[in-house]
Amino acid sequence: MDAQQIRSAYLAMMAERGHALIDRASLVPHNDPTTLFTGSGMQPLLGYLLGEPHPAGTMLADVQPCVRAQDIDEVGDNRHTTFFEMLGNWSLGSYFKAEQIPMFWSFLVDVVGLDPNRIYVTVFAGDPENGIPRDEESADIWTELFKAAGVSYDRVDLITEEHGNEVGNQGARIAFYQDKNWWSRAGGPEAMPVGDPGGPDSEVFYYFPQVEHDTTYGRFPHQNSDGGQYMEIGNSVFMQYRRAESDAPGAVSFAELPNRNVDFGGGLERIAAASIDSPDVFRVSLLWPIIEKLQELSGTSYEDTTHAMRIVTDHVRGAVFLAADGVTPSNREAGYVMRRLLRRATRFATELGVENNVLTPLVEVIADIYSDAYPEVGEQRDTIVKVLQKEERAFRRTLSKGLRELRHIVKEARPITGADFFTLSDTFGFPVELSTEEAGRQGLTLTTDWRAEFDALREEQRLRSQTATELGAHD
Repeated sequence: MDAQQIRSAYLAMMAERGHALIDRASLVPHNDPTTLFTGSGMQPLLGYLLGEPHPAGTMLADVQPCVRAQDIDEVGDNRHTTFFEMLGNWSLGSYFKAEQIPMFWSFLVDVVGLDPNRIYVTVFAGDPENGIPRDEESADIWTELFKAAGVSYDRVDLITEEHGNEVGNQGARIAFYQDKNWWSRAGGPEAMPVGDPGGPDSEVFYYFPQVEHDTTYGRFPHQNSDGGQYMEIGNSVFMQYRRAESDAPGAVSFAELPNRNVDFGGGLERIAAASIDSPDVFRVSLLWPIIEKLQELSGTSYEDTTHAMRIVTDHVRGAVFLAADGVTPSNREAGYVMRRLLRRATRFATELGVENNVLTPLVEVIADIYSDAYPEVGEQRDTIVKVLQKEERAFRRTLSKGLRELRHIVKEARPITGADFFTLSDTFGFPVELSTEEAGRQGLTLTTDWRAEFDALREEQRLRSQTATELGAHD
């Protein structure tokens, strides 16, 4: 199945099983000053998971576009993207583990057609210090599903990612971890405020035997390793507990919630990659047409320019959806992230040999891919083109000058300073993150205090601007 078919099949299955299909939320959350973007399917529903009644009922499902700007430096590998879609379903006190785990299994195996032999899972190992038991219930449900499919169901206690890196999972299908399989807003159980809900989760991974384990991430592979063989494709959070008051000073106590919730999220692009047996999410039907257009525009192949093409593809797609949700490039908040995405995409397009107008043809391809599922992208095609085209033209005017400035520093064979970065930002429009990345690509070292020097110069400039504005108002 391609990604579009998987998206449609998921929503159809959820509706058939009694879920109300709800509209996706904006990528820019309203009335939430704690975050710039919607970064998960659960985020817009947090209030309902914490107890508010939802007008559509107690069983909900959707597909939510998401942006995680913190992943920007990870883009370029085979699985990270700043923009992605999350399949989501929620039970607000309706069903729990016994229904959720088999339902996701059925979707993966019976609907999408994934090989059960390649599916591996993790469950919560418990927290004896805080009185929270092992999640044997989830492990037993998985065991029965694996047994029925005729595949192995061995278990292993790994507890921490670090221990897993040292010993590996020894081929065990079900791995127990502690912190990696606990969810709360605050982090681990001991960090939760009194009254906050939390609970164990169960993650699902797809195994790619054709990938050689990267020992940079540990001696041996296991489910939660970044070594490349295991890719997480879905996670069911079971909100089961509430941090309770404790009589003993400093002690932690937990009580069962009266209404237990399920929060499920599945990565559409990753499930689609598993469906075509590719560890590279950029080969799925939502991304590969963009790659093909880049190959046409640049005259280069994906195999020869993989890293740059992945960055351009991801960043332009994310910027298109931000524009569709009303974001424009600027130097503040969401607009700043959008500007950074577009300038980074333009920089890497230049590396591919595309010196002009790379964004417009890519917008056309992206609009064609997404117009059926997200009509707003197609309807705003012309507006999105104008927004992205304007930013590309503005940045290209300064790009070559900024690169020349960096080459001068390379020739001088000296560490790059905060003053250098300030000049690149103030004069040439290079975001400091792009400048530091470019410095690394050029093999430059940085002075130890470059950040403090850069921040001081930027603050001086801000104060000068403020003073000038006040003087102008006075005059």
